[in-house]
Amino acid sequence: MERKERFARTILNGFEAFFCEFQNITLAAKTRFENADWRGMQESATRRIDLRKEKTAEIIQYVELIAGEYLKDYEFWKEVRDIYADMIEGHNNFEIAETFFNSVFCAVFEHRMIRNDYAFVFSPHGDMPPADVSSVYRTYQVEDSLDTVWEAILTDYSFDIPYEDLGRDVRNIMQVVDSYLRLHFTLDGDEVQFQVLEHHFFRNKGAYIVGRIVNGEDSMPFVLPVLHNEEGAVYVDTVLFGSDKISVVFSFTRSYFFVDASIPSAYVLFLQQLMPAKPISEIYSAMGYNKHGKTYYHRCAYRHMASTKDKFMIAPGIKGMVMCVFTMPSYDFVFKIIKDRFTPPKEMTRQQVKDKYALVKRWDRAGRMADTQEFANLAFARERFSDELMEELYKVAPSMIEEHGKVLVIKHVYVERRMTPLNLYLQDATDEQVRDVMDEYGNAIKQLAAANIFPGDMLLKNFGVTRHGRVVFYDYDEIQPLTECNFRKIPEPRTEAEEMSSKPWYTVGPNDIFPEEFRLFFSGNQRAREVFDEIHSDLYEASFWQGLQEQIRSGYVESFYPYRRKLSFDRAEHA
Repeated sequence: MERKERFARTILNGFEAFFCEFQNITLAAKTRFENADWRGMQESATRRIDLRKEKTAEIIQYVELIAGEYLKDYEFWKEVRDIYADMIEGHNNFEIAETFFNSVFCAVFEHRMIRNDYAFVFSPHGDMPPADVSSVYRTYQVEDSLDTVWEAILTDYSFDIPYEDLGRDVRNIMQVVDSYLRLHFTLDGDEVQFQVLEHHFFRNKGAYIVGRIVNGEDSMPFVLPVLHNEEGAVYVDTVLFGSDKISVVFSFTRSYFFVDASIPSAYVLFLQQLMPAKPISEIYSAMGYNKHGKTYYHRCAYRHMASTKDKFMIAPGIKGMVMCVFTMPSYDFVFKIIKDRFTPPKEMTRQQVKDKYALVKRWDRAGRMADTQEFANLAFARERFSDELMEELYKVAPSMIEEHGKVLVIKHVYVERRMTPLNLYLQDATDEQVRDVMDEYGNAIKQLAAANIFPGDMLLKNFGVTRHGRVVFYDYDEIQPLTECNFRKIPEPRTEAEEMSSKPWYTVGPNDIFPEEFRLFFSGNQRAREVFDEIHSDLYEASFWQGLQEQIRSGYVESFYPYRRKLSFDRAEHA
């Protein structure tokens, strides 16, 4: 027993070390924001994503030493799991500690035999700690007027640099309150209060104050985005009201927030009350706990499968050259398996595709690339797979599946939120919807480029439309850093023979890209092409892309806003 206790304690110490370092990286975000250290913010975001794997690797050497010959003994792990469960009982963050234990187990067993007997597939303590949500927010009573409450909030959530014009910001907020909020929420009465999460959320170049207005049983969530003017002051850029707008701020298409939450579950529960439609797994991920988001997702997925009877089927849309994608009608996620052989002209390896997905996980997704969860050796009930899907899997990815009686094991799979493929969305779209979504499509390409991502294959089928109408890229096998591309203008033909040639009469290097050819991505949809040409024809110019490359190489970090720019306040009052 003594060996097992030391073993369990070692893993728990590893978790505590991980959590402390995670917190330290997070705590520095406020100072980086105040210093306008945007590169530092990017680097620390990547560092924090890599932290779990780094800390797991550090612990493994001690785990191996202590376990000795019992390292791969399942009975040994079964008893260790029980000891560990006792150790973390009552721990404020037991759920994240369990996920860390799972990471160590998976590292030892290479993601095989993940059973609840040996790891925490499910928790003996419940999904989440019984957190006291009231302990993580500040309460503001409306005693005088609403503008004094907003001013008090901004003052309490100030920085070590001043506001550009605090009075103007309060007046701007009150204009939205008077023109919008009063039409959708009752602000009269003695019970009205503001509940504001105690710490800022930081991401990219913004700081966000998150809370809700409560009047009896009714509540209205809000977010105040605060931006740095890079001249030594900050300002409130807008105020967002309502679950839908808040949900976009915490979207699965964006990089993870930095927020000083010593008990993350309390923040998660509060945020889930603001955004009831958002899965808890995505809220954990949005706060940087993406591995626990994966654990929580798996538990919810298991329960969904157990409570439904519909079957997995090939996902709607044009089949991919690299991925086999499937879903089920009752489910909001899709599963993506890398094919054994890629449809020509795709030429790459399985590892190269996995590397692209890993790049996306560590990059600033700019609100335009879907976050994914990666699973190895994921078990399903074989009976839940349609005959058509099984035929397709055996045809395109036989090495990735194994049948064991009633169980189908998929050796490697990505899971991401389901969206409507853009090419399918356009089929039934009105003229107004076509205009809006093609503007979104162009903005998605431009924002990815500003984040130093060139999508590569920009066919309409490789983009999806979310329930909020945002266009998101989800085909990553051809992405590369924009700065590695060589954007060129197609040379003018020098002779009639060159002009009539069906093949290029000029040399083409491996990284050469000719933006004039992007019009080919609209083949078959003239209506979409005409709208796009009107709004985003600058994407056909090599100079547009070259200008972005110069900007990125100069060290400039682009701002990415989780709301429409038209919502930004007028700062003209500031002189």
